Amino acid sequence: MYLVLSIFAFGLLVLGHEFGHFIVARLNGVTVEEFSVGMGPRIFKKQGKNTLYSLKVLPIGGSVKMYGETADEEGEGSFFSKSPLRKISIIAAGPIMNIIMAVLVLFVIVIFNGYSSNVISEVIPGSPAEEAGIMTGDKIVGVNGEKAYTFQDVSTYIAYNGLQEVTLELETANGRVVKKLTPMESEGRALVGVVPISETDPGVFESIGAAFNQGRSLIAQTIFSLKVLFTGRASINDFGGPVTIFKISTEVASISLWNLASFAAFLSINLAVLNLIPFPALDGGWILILLVELVSRRKIPDKFVGVWNTIGFAILMSFMLLITFKDIFLPGGF
Repeated sequence: MYLVLSIFAFGLLVLGHEFGHFIVARLNGVTVEEFSVGMGPRIFKKQGKNTLYSLKVLPIGGSVKMYGETADEEGEGSFFSKSPLRKISIIAAGPIMNIIMAVLVLFVIVIFNGYSSNVISEVIPGSPAEEAGIMTGDKIVGVNGEKAYTFQDVSTYIAYNGLQEVTLELETANGRVVKKLTPMESEGRALVGVVPISETDPGVFESIGAAFNQGRSLIAQTIFSLKVLFTGRASINDFGGPVTIFKISTEVASISLWNLASFAAFLSINLAVLNLIPFPALDGGWILILLVELVSRRKIPDKFVGVWNTIGFAILMSFMLLITFKDIFLPGGF
């Protein structure tokens, strides 16, 4: 039951992403030849007026095949014939739709369950926070130079920093101040000794603001994770593929549907940010090519684009296979 719920939730994320591409392509007058959810062999298909709708066996991706996307076809409804800006809007629509979906899910979670703000409701006596002069009513807005949109940001950045000295930026009654302190260890966790205010019954507009902040928080944390990766502070054992995603989804679904919804919002933001990386075969790779064409006012040769995307796809699939192998046969890591 929980596995079915997790597959359904992940399928909705893929569906939303591809629907973003689909609807903006249609709005720009581009003919969509196939709209598919999943990868591999088709298990269901339905032919519409201009579009073949497909459901494929592996729920780990999807695609929108547009007329004139890979060839110099300039007829009516051709993607190739559109201006670079129109093409960019179509490509960017998938990640943007994922962000919109995540914020909507977060809004529902907040309005029914409340949220924790960055404002401090209690300072633990004898804690590093008390020794640093942090007071009730102060608001933590930054940790080690990273913006803190939510209290989750504060917890995440402090946890990543461990027991080393941490720099907190706070909004106080006397303006913005910076405090340096060394966290204490409690039950294996690094803590500074503050408790946030919990808003248990937020109104609609407050919930909208909190949902946007949580969305910004997830985007910032995803980018932070990429920075950790590209600076060599992460290994392949820190990554998980579809097997890990479904395993975690099933576990959080068994706790509550709210936990599953929160995890789905997290995945949706991750899907958006990762797709916008300017790497071949990703949406960001396409956007990079189109931006070059827009600035140079010259079309990049189709042969180069084909090789660019083929190499990128091969690298991504190889990485995905390696991660999947690790998840199945070496869950403890290499």
